[in-house]
Amino acid sequence: MSQNELLSYVRLAGIVSHAELIASGKSSRQIQAMVQRGDIVRLGRGCYVESALAQQLQRFDDGRRLLAATPTMSTAGRDTVISHESAAQLHGLSLLSKPEPGMSVTRPPGTGSKSAKSAVRLHWARLPASHVSGRFGIPLTTVARTVIDIARTTDFRDGVVVADSALQQRLTSKNELTAVLADCPRWPGIRRATEVVVFADRRAESPLESLARIVFRDCGLPAPELQVEVRDSEFIGRVDFLWKQYRTIVEVDGAAKYQDKGLAMRERRRDKRLREAGYEVVHFDWKEITGDPAYVLKSVLDAFRRGAARARSGSAA
Repeated sequence: MSQNELLSYVRLAGIVSHAELIASGKSSRQIQAMVQRGDIVRLGRGCYVESALAQQLQRFDDGRRLLAATPTMSTAGRDTVISHESAAQLHGLSLLSKPEPGMSVTRPPGTGSKSAKSAVRLHWARLPASHVSGRFGIPLTTVARTVIDIARTTDFRDGVVVADSALQQRLTSKNELTAVLADCPRWPGIRRATEVVVFADRRAESPLESLARIVFRDCGLPAPELQVEVRDSEFIGRVDFLWKQYRTIVEVDGAAKYQDKGLAMRERRRDKRLREAGYEVVHFDWKEITGDPAYVLKSVLDAFRRGAARARSGSAA
């Protein structure tokens, strides 16, 4: 069976249901034979995809997720779209918390049945056309709507992580996020989502950097500059956070940095040059940022004092 033949009566970008195949004139025996020959791949109960398309999509993480989503979407109804954390995964956005099992979908109020399969987390909300996009023909919320949905239904940290990720990858903009907020001014959680959008920053390059920014704010520290190039007579490096007035740099380190000996060695050499240039350099890991904000605050304030003292003494470069 050719892909063009299959696509002539599919509803979702190469995905076809058992009922659609029957309606096209195929018998159950013929469908079974097509699966056995490898013409089509069974994704779930009553849901199939053309094998070449399945092989193509399985090369990519988002393609595999799309294939996993298709059995749900093939029977969900035309008004239903993938949303929230499931849409975030398909868009390639970072998430702080691991999503619950199953697919998150949104359906406009008053459409379809209120019952949902156990594998589906059903949300009810308006879906303006400008809030809906698609991947390989599968409908899902836009990046901006996805960010706002997560920001208003989870806590502030989860919202900032996904918002920073979307902005950092340039998949959306502050203007697009603000436009979605304007479309749903009285929705539950919209105040928190607004706070997330105001705080979000595309310069944050990882979830850990996003969380560090929140810790700095919650501890009452002044807002640092992000991703700043530091030089003496020549370029030294680009640092995660810089407080120029206190000559203090903070770096947040994921586990990979400690596991790569070459990277750790280069980091030590760079820190040495930064200190020789008159900066205090402080490192925090995931455990410290997420579990010990008091330690983070004390360490940064101590660095502020040392940096200010060095600047007064004229030792800063």
